[in-house]
Amino acid sequence: MNKIGIIDSDEPAWYCLRAKAKREHLAAAHLRALAGVTVFCPRVRFKRVTCQGTVWVTEAMFPTYLFAHFELSTMLRQVAYTQDVRGIVRFADEYPTIDEEVLAQLREHVGVQELKELAYAPSEGDNVTIAAGAFAGLEAVITQVLPAKERVKVLMEFLGRKIEAEVERSRILHQSEQRPGNTSELLVAA
Repeated sequence: MNKIGIIDSDEPAWYCLRAKAKREHLAAAHLRALAGVTVFCPRVRFKRVTCQGTVWVTEAMFPTYLFAHFELSTMLRQVAYTQDVRGIVRFADEYPTIDEEVLAQLREHVGVQELKELAYAPSEGDNVTIAAGAFAGLEAVITQVLPAKERVKVLMEFLGRKIEAEVERSRILHQSEQRPGNTSELLVAA
């Protein structure tokens, strides 16, 4: 069978489900309560700059989608009408299946907790954004990593001059820590 195949069998298979936006984890929880249904809902954890500073955010790896393994002929209605599920992905009256190997690789990548953390270790020469404090929003370049202090020295332009300052590591944000625009970029970054 291909990576994605279409079957009309009574055998359990993996299907792609559509969930309500920002409620993928809730749909997964409701589906897990159903007997005969195995759920896989991969998520990512990353830093995001807010007006309160840098915070950790957890979102679905595939926004509005998750995966479930079940027997289509007997569980179609139960799965499709589960709370926070919008339906099972289909083309006309055909429900495509997902090969077990594809999901096994993805599961291995994100781990048993179904959560992939996109963490960043600063290094000299990295372009960063100051996320909080007096210099919030300014672009800078890391000139030195000070591991004992959990700080970095950065070079930035401030009031028309280049200055060097020490900043807490938790107050800088690297480009890789910002949520990519689409899922394919995310998978490459992970």
